[in-house]
Amino acid sequence: MTAGSENVILTGFMGTGKTTVGRRVAAMLGRPFVDMDALIEERAGMPIPEIFRREGEARFRALEAKLCGELAQQADLVVATGGGALVSDENRRVLSQCGLVVCLGCRPDALVGRLGSGASRPMLSGDDLAVRTGELLTQRLPAYQRIPFHIETADKTPNQVAAQVIALVTSDATARWVTGAGYTYPILVGPGLREHLGALLAVRGYGSRLAVVSNQTVAPLYAGDVIEALRGSGFASFEVRLPDGEAHKTLESAARLYDAFAEQGLDRSGAVVALGGGVITDMAGFAAASYMRGVPLVMVPTSLLAMVDASVGGKVAVDRPQGKNLVGAFYQPSLVVADTETLQTLPEVQRRSGLAEIIKAGVIADRELFEAYEEGSEPNAVWAIERAVAVKIAVVEQDPYERGVRATLNLGHTFGHAIERLESFRLDHGMAVSIGMVAAAHLGVLLGLCRDETRTRIEGTLRRHGLPVGYGRQDPQAILAAMGTDKKRRGDHLRLLVPREIGCVTLEEQVPEALILRALERIQP
Repeated sequence: MTAGSENVILTGFMGTGKTTVGRRVAAMLGRPFVDMDALIEERAGMPIPEIFRREGEARFRALEAKLCGELAQQADLVVATGGGALVSDENRRVLSQCGLVVCLGCRPDALVGRLGSGASRPMLSGDDLAVRTGELLTQRLPAYQRIPFHIETADKTPNQVAAQVIALVTSDATARWVTGAGYTYPILVGPGLREHLGALLAVRGYGSRLAVVSNQTVAPLYAGDVIEALRGSGFASFEVRLPDGEAHKTLESAARLYDAFAEQGLDRSGAVVALGGGVITDMAGFAAASYMRGVPLVMVPTSLLAMVDASVGGKVAVDRPQGKNLVGAFYQPSLVVADTETLQTLPEVQRRSGLAEIIKAGVIADRELFEAYEEGSEPNAVWAIERAVAVKIAVVEQDPYERGVRATLNLGHTFGHAIERLESFRLDHGMAVSIGMVAAAHLGVLLGLCRDETRTRIEGTLRRHGLPVGYGRQDPQAILAAMGTDKKRRGDHLRLLVPREIGCVTLEEQVPEALILRALERIQP
């Protein structure tokens, strides 16, 4: 979200500071400020409690909806809504289309102190302010949870909150929702988002115990920031560190996590926060899916590969000597927060590994994304991640359990997983997928489904970005044998995805082994 003509809309429960913060944000941005409640009072010629008394809540909500529609037609505004304005799905949709919506939150104990007697707030009328506040907040939480960006205000000054709003407004932050049978969750992408993690979890009502799972490489860089953000929202989190690398994505590591969770008192009211690359998101996700038969899972990917692949889609697993990801589950996270600032510390080999998955997404279903990399330059990271994630979401929503169309996401993976296994998982996943994509393109040509020009474009783009396009450490027969344990195998047949053209792939159910061997021969140096 870049600063420009789009509106900034602040919403949240009563007493969270919407008006105070909104005035400061407007002053900082040099924009007009609109207090929706104040404007409704001005137009009605009476205070809101009087509108409720004389004409009822339905009349007030009608005035509110009309004003939302009017504001959506304007630009460059900073708007503070009433606490219940965006409980309405339609109001939320209308205002979300015209700008960045940020929900301000506040711990219930601090909130009651801010609300005073509640006499001026008709929705809080009753004998016990604390009880009524809790009831109303509980009612509105599902709507607030549908707003992607949240800022906790309890222990911050209005200027500090305003600065966080400005940071979101001037960043490239984006949000997409994943929706399936019985679940929906946002995927947030942008710089500095880990600072908002506590507020994002607080609105989801988790208990105080959170397990932050990371590794020995990532934890010293970012675990402190994450734990501090969680502490600021009242969470008592504990950290569990695993050794780094694919070799530790095992049942033994899962057992270490189970023991730590039990010793620290993690239960289903809490959550597992996976902070790291693909190994950690897979490992922590598998543990979350199986501990107590499932505790909530939050993904905070720190590598490019994890942002575009491992953290999205709900596949979690551990490896076995016989193959990669052989023991696992389908388990959806409740939230994915991809803070692109973490990419600044990413080793070059891992950055290129992530590029392979982004280019793969382009080959599968996004010609514009592929062509942006084909030119040789690297597009804006947030834009590229968002496009790659969009490809994956579109497929996952159709087939969350990999029973059909989801197989289209596996371009290069059957070849790549076999190579990873032969290399004892010392080769980065994205590097193996890059080689696998070239093998799949050769296979597509041999099957008469793909023009050699398309294969050349794929291979050239990967090569241009420093990615491997061949593999000669094992002979084709050994690679084919290693492909035999792939999860996508059906009986005696391998199911292999091949490109038809850029942006279109096809799944071949029964590919002759002779052709697979010929494709593998063509990637020999």
